[in-house]
Amino acid sequence: MLVVLVIVAIAATGYYLWWLNESRVPYEPPPVPAVQPSSEAPAQAPAEAAAPIAEPVAAPRSVPLPSLDNSDPMMRDTVSGLVGRRAFETMVYPSQLVRRIVATVDNLPRETAPRRVMPLEPVPGAMAIAGAGEEMTIAPGNTARYTPFVRVFESLDSRALVQRYVDSYPLFQRAYAELGFPNGNFHRRLVEAIDDLLAAPELSGPVKLVRPKVLYQFADPDLEARSAGQKIMLRMGAENAAKVKAKLREIRRELLRR
Repeated sequence: MLVVLVIVAIAATGYYLWWLNESRVPYEPPPVPAVQPSSEAPAQAPAEAAAPIAEPVAAPRSVPLPSLDNSDPMMRDTVSGLVGRRAFETMVYPSQLVRRIVATVDNLPRETAPRRVMPLEPVPGAMAIAGAGEEMTIAPGNTARYTPFVRVFESLDSRALVQRYVDSYPLFQRAYAELGFPNGNFHRRLVEAIDDLLAAPELSGPVKLVRPKVLYQFADPDLEARSAGQKIMLRMGAENAAKVKAKLREIRRELLRR
């Protein structure tokens, strides 16, 4: 038993929202970030995030956890059990799951979240754009591309998800140390990432874009300066983002009970 959906919780709502689709790529270990993750709660995070966040303690196991290198079969069974086999086969990369999840969680509050380490497939199709020039915006109909994935996310059993995460936590902590944080606390980083997503602005009306080169950017400099995770929340549309935030709050409560 184990877990992988703590990210499909963050990611099933997010990584499908990448600006451009990219072909499937093999996992490559990301470079060690120049800045260590902060132990402080992000701005606008829930008040309880200020309390110390201890690592979860798993109950004794009758069967030992596999090694990190051999954890994919267990993780595939766990994740497909949580989201359903069909959703797993169409959404999730089946290899290096723990490492992909850990790298992505660590990247969400940062400026960028590299596609090559994400655990999920990009959303099919191209982003829908309305208008042109100074009036270019994300088209209202664009949110429909993400609705099926948000529904999968909403259907997750938060308690079961977190329990499986706790059962497998040593694997996640090991991957976090391997990423370059031997003295880090992955559980705290996970809560920080969730808090950062919850702090994403709630916008009303069309979201204006610019396209200075190849990629689209937010026309508002404040929005463009937001973290990779918050930009994901902004791109999925207000209704989807509200549903995702509600589920993230539920998961966060379960995480802090452990």
